[in-house]
Amino acid sequence: MILIADSGSTKVHWCLVTASGQCSDVFTDGINPLFQTTIAMQNSISNQLLPQIAQLLWAGTLTHVFFYGAGCTPEKKGFVKTALEAVFKKAEVHVESDMLGAARGLLGHNEGVACILGTGSGSCFYNGETIEWCVPSLGYILGDEGSAAVLGKRLVGDLLKNQLGDDLKDAFFKEYETSMPDIIEKVYRQPFPNRFLAKLSKFCADHIDDKRIHDLVYDHFVQFIRRNLVQYKTDQPIGFVGSIAYYYKPILEEAMKAENLPLGTILKDPIEGLKEYHQNSVVPTTE
Repeated sequence: MILIADSGSTKVHWCLVTASGQCSDVFTDGINPLFQTTIAMQNSISNQLLPQIAQLLWAGTLTHVFFYGAGCTPEKKGFVKTALEAVFKKAEVHVESDMLGAARGLLGHNEGVACILGTGSGSCFYNGETIEWCVPSLGYILGDEGSAAVLGKRLVGDLLKNQLGDDLKDAFFKEYETSMPDIIEKVYRQPFPNRFLAKLSKFCADHIDDKRIHDLVYDHFVQFIRRNLVQYKTDQPIGFVGSIAYYYKPILEEAMKAENLPLGTILKDPIEGLKEYHQNSVVPTTE
């Protein structure tokens, strides 16, 4: 039996795969070693994940954990591995970046360019097994173009700077029952401002028929393409995973076409592809 995880800053999608091929999906809060201690991550796994899968573990021995996560850089992934090993003491634990998870989920063993557009963003050239090189994402302060966090940041900044009209500004304050002081407090003084900003980006989806919002989202994707994708110089279709790519697919298609780049597969998350990737390489056991 194997456990696969795709973790962003907002949530973790866990998939428990039994020896018979049965898959059980559960969700917990996001795990990110850039913002959390090993103890905090271990507590999240113990308190949120274990209660959901405890009744499933009778089906066999958990032999492998494959965790792909945001913030799992070479310097930080060891902290996640320690947290997982403390909970799953008998399993072989592998921790890799969410970018490698996206590439394997989208491309399997084929080479190409893979992108993430979720709470954060990223892109890479994948050689069929590992990431060969990538344009650095740099996080939502310095980069993360195309992400929900940066879309929320751009939206809120434009609204508060009176760039989108009083009608949209009033609608935003009413829908989210918030104010400028409340936003400042949550962005600058409370933890996980990227998650907060990402949630605010949903306003764009709810008002996407408004040309002002459509143009904002379109420009958001163009910035991601021009600052990231053009550096790969590929003529192969470029694949995407993540909620922003998935829910704004028509506008992403529009931007990719305008920038003369071929669009490949778009997935909400890479779990389906990762299940296939790991089921082919690891045979779960019931021993």
